[in-house]
Amino acid sequence: MSTHRRSSGLAESQDRLIAAWGQMGSTWGISRTMAEVHALLYITGQALCTDDVMARLSISRGNASMSLRALVDWGVVQREHRRGDRKEYFVATSDVWVMLQSILRERMKREIHPVLANLCEIRDESGAIIEPRGRGAGAGPIDDEEAVEEHHRRLDDLIALVRVIDEMGTKLLALDPQLMKQTAMALAGGFGGGADDSPSRGAGRGS
Repeated sequence: MSTHRRSSGLAESQDRLIAAWGQMGSTWGISRTMAEVHALLYITGQALCTDDVMARLSISRGNASMSLRALVDWGVVQREHRRGDRKEYFVATSDVWVMLQSILRERMKREIHPVLANLCEIRDESGAIIEPRGRGAGAGPIDDEEAVEEHHRRLDDLIALVRVIDEMGTKLLALDPQLMKQTAMALAGGFGGGADDSPSRGAGRGS
């Protein structure tokens, strides 16, 4: 196989990953372009400038710059400067467990913490429901006491669940990335999964 064919095959495989990563972006609460830029930097393993990203993904300078800044904020991409070169380069974190911690930290800040604060606020405000309502003109029906108690119980269960998720996330973020990997692998093994099983490893078996 020629070098040209190998290069074309590699680029095609990279493009497929970039497209798949972009499709998953919405489930992470990020834009498709931001996810594609991250995938490009990660899978190529190269430090790229804004012009490189624009050319490879066929996106505008504004989209490229905005996505790169956001990825730096998320902690999954770092800026890199080269002596004698005025351009700013960007390189993705290569360790997937360090990457996971960065994503987890940002998602907790953007999603878990606000949800927990909102639930606690709703629970505090709902405490007033147990107060008897007036029966004067225009007063609404009195809430059933059992229904109120059930309402509070369900809210409390939700708060407890989100707090557990928050505490688990906090503990994972405190771990060294390699220890986090070992913990995750041990947990996966405890559920009966094979930590070393993967499509690439399994593809060559039984032949």
